[in-house]
Amino acid sequence: MKKRVAEIIINELKLKDVTAESFDENLDLIEDLGIDSMELTTIVVVLQDEFGIRIDEDDFSQLTTLAKITSYIQAKKG
Repeated sequence: MKKRVAEIIINELKLKDVTAESFDENLDLIEDLGIDSMELTTIVVVLQDEFGIRIDEDDFSQLTTLAKITSYIQAKKG
């Protein structure tokens, strides 16, 4: 699952020279990559579709690293 989430982030942010295997799971998307709320929302929409879950808007602020996003999705899927 972590690999697929990384692929989605890389694709949506159009990151160059980054692979799912080399993506740092603790890299902060907002602080380190400087993504804005629209970019985060786009990633969330794709994640919801991909994993068949609902992510509450109140939870968006928690979804700042690959590790946190993966844990969140695993918790939602049970």
